[in-house]
Amino acid sequence: MLPSGSNLTRKDKMQIIILFDRRYPTVEKRARIFNGKSYTEMPENKIFLKALFSELGMTELDKNFVEHRDSCCRINRTSIHEITVGDGILWPVLVMTQNAILYACLPLVDQPLTPHPPLINLPGISAAFALLSGLMAFLNLSQRNESEIASKVAQLPAMLMHACPLGTPTDTDFGLMQTLSGCQGPQNSVSAMPTQKQPAWKPGTYKGKPQVNVYVTEQIRSMQYGKKDVIDVWQEYGTVTCKCDLEGIMPTVTVSLNLPINGSPLQDILVHPCVSAVDSTILTFNSVDDMDDSLFNGPYKFPFTPPLDVFKLCSYTSQAPVPPILGFYQMKEEEQQIKISVNLKLHESVKNGFEYCVAHIPFFSRGPIIHTECKVSYGHLEVAQEKSLVVWIIGQKFPKSLEVSLTGSIMFPGFGTTNHSVQPSDPFCTGLTAYVRLYFRIPDYTLTGCYVDQSSVQVYSSAKPKIITSKELVSSEYYVWNSEADAPIANRFLLS
Repeated sequence: MLPSGSNLTRKDKMQIIILFDRRYPTVEKRARIFNGKSYTEMPENKIFLKALFSELGMTELDKNFVEHRDSCCRINRTSIHEITVGDGILWPVLVMTQNAILYACLPLVDQPLTPHPPLINLPGISAAFALLSGLMAFLNLSQRNESEIASKVAQLPAMLMHACPLGTPTDTDFGLMQTLSGCQGPQNSVSAMPTQKQPAWKPGTYKGKPQVNVYVTEQIRSMQYGKKDVIDVWQEYGTVTCKCDLEGIMPTVTVSLNLPINGSPLQDILVHPCVSAVDSTILTFNSVDDMDDSLFNGPYKFPFTPPLDVFKLCSYTSQAPVPPILGFYQMKEEEQQIKISVNLKLHESVKNGFEYCVAHIPFFSRGPIIHTECKVSYGHLEVAQEKSLVVWIIGQKFPKSLEVSLTGSIMFPGFGTTNHSVQPSDPFCTGLTAYVRLYFRIPDYTLTGCYVDQSSVQVYSSAKPKIITSKELVSSEYYVWNSEADAPIANRFLLS
């Protein structure tokens, strides 16, 4: 499906001139995997051109009749050719001609080549045809002087970065790409091309107001049971997300993650492939025992050349000493009603400022809620009767005591009542096995204390960018189980 190589050749006074050629090693590797021992290596340009011109009968030595090429048994009604190179065969080679210019492309065939599959079953043929047609329309080299031809050809590397990144045709309208990129006219000559080579993984460059955004997001998972014989489990993991709008082909950025003196060290650090180097101390003190006093406390520096889109610079885990919100849940069943009691306490070291803080109390396989008699010490309740769900909206702050509570009773239909509506169910939650799930977000705060200082972000670019940083703590799978019943037991391994 993808072109593994393409070139433009011109014949001037019996002299063959290669105007442009491009190979894609990623596609060649895929072809080698698909074809195994029958794979034919793409030869050097000189060997390939000799074989191509021999196949087309375009050299003086090939004017005579050649059996395998010119016999009536082989009538080629397409632009697809089979080129013999050494002991191997290159197929399908697409060749098109315009204004004494040959355009050739060898697309990828993602299936065995023996016997040759029907061309209609090969999507790579259509992709290669579209690519060469786009090149022909863009170049249109008729009645152009040498400088105009050189200017057009000099633009091809940048155009192909957009049109065919890593060998995958995505856009073959080269004229439109030229208009959108602002590359017009002969002024973009070879001498005007950037001296720095553009990497294959970065098919374009940014033009506009320079800006660097760095976001630190930490998520906390917790399973709390309220039992002496079962240990509560919690784990924190974070990601650093970046969006760098910087001009230039290869701008360089260095982001430093900082921790307070008493902050929880970062562990299990994984970095994006664009990071050029990682301090050895980060790796040395990575994933060590929780009781080790030699944990590395930063700063954690990551130099990188950013891609164009939003990306995760790194991810990490950390073991906070306590969960941010401690919970206790009791649920008991009495005839057709359920009595519940929920207590939540915000740890004193955690910032008391939420964007939202909500507790969901679901009831599974019991039918719709008929009646509720509940009292909360803080916030307010919403009841979704058909969903058998009680929602406790705590709000954006805990009270000064940092503790809130909910008590009350919930009534459901009798056990003999037929209920035709679809009710929520959970294979783990049967009988009194139930939970409260917390959803919260604390802006401008992380449990580890990890942050990015704007002044520590180093940018090596043509213009000074605006630096924007932020941090947040978000809940993820934060459960408080009913202490009066059995519950699924979690451990650190399951939460990692």
